[in-house]
Amino acid sequence: MMQTILTVDDSRTMRDMLRMALAEAGFNVLQAVDGVDGLEVLQRSTPDVIVTDINMPKMDGFGLIEAVRKDNRYRKVPILVLTTESDAAKKQRAKEAGATGWIVKPFEPTKLIAAIRRVAA
Repeated sequence: MMQTILTVDDSRTMRDMLRMALAEAGFNVLQAVDGVDGLEVLQRSTPDVIVTDINMPKMDGFGLIEAVRKDNRYRKVPILVLTTESDAAKKQRAKEAGATGWIVKPFEPTKLIAAIRRVAA
């Protein structure tokens, strides 16, 4: 069965790169432009994994992670943070909010896909 990945990033270029890499790897890809949009997408579907940026307008990745973890329907959905941030305090904040993993941009598609498969297993 095809797994579904929700990517949340305000950069159109990044969304396009993620869609291409994940679709080529055989994933169904849903996309959102920020945390608010991501929560709206979640009302219509349940992804197997969420990949989110941290720095976004309206609702950042921390807010998205916290909101997702408060909802019992998505409490067990793995969340990978994909960001340019490498600050240890922000990484710890994401972990405390409920993030499953942290990947620093730019990403290598093979490593991202391996991480997705690992957390989705």
